[in-house]
Amino acid sequence: MPRIAGVNIPDEKRIEVALTYIYGVGKKVSKDALKATKINPDTRAHKLSADDINRLKDYLEKNHKIEGDLKRDIMFNVKRLKDIKSYRGVRHQRGLPVRGQRTKTNSRTRRGNKRVTVGSGRVAIAKK
Repeated sequence: MPRIAGVNIPDEKRIEVALTYIYGVGKKVSKDALKATKINPDTRAHKLSADDINRLKDYLEKNHKIEGDLKRDIMFNVKRLKDIKSYRGVRHQRGLPVRGQRTKTNSRTRRGNKRVTVGSGRVAIAKK
């Protein structure tokens, strides 16, 4: 199983698709990397030589932020927004949608699946 940037690449998939398992590598970056390293996109991942894997690894690390570096940058960007108390930072802190989506309905992903109905929180009244 080839290993690039700390991620095990699936053996039986085409290398063009297998590279997208790396965080920060999508179809476009995958195609660009294969074109720059002159590797056929139709070859299976397990058929790559060690030299091909090293060329891919070097290209991705030099030209793109992937995996840990990208995650760290995103985390610092969100932290900066929270520190300066911007609108987006406050939305991140409260766990609400950040990019202008409506919140009266359709924000279950960010807020959690709290299905609140009219009588759901009522306490039973003690009998006399």
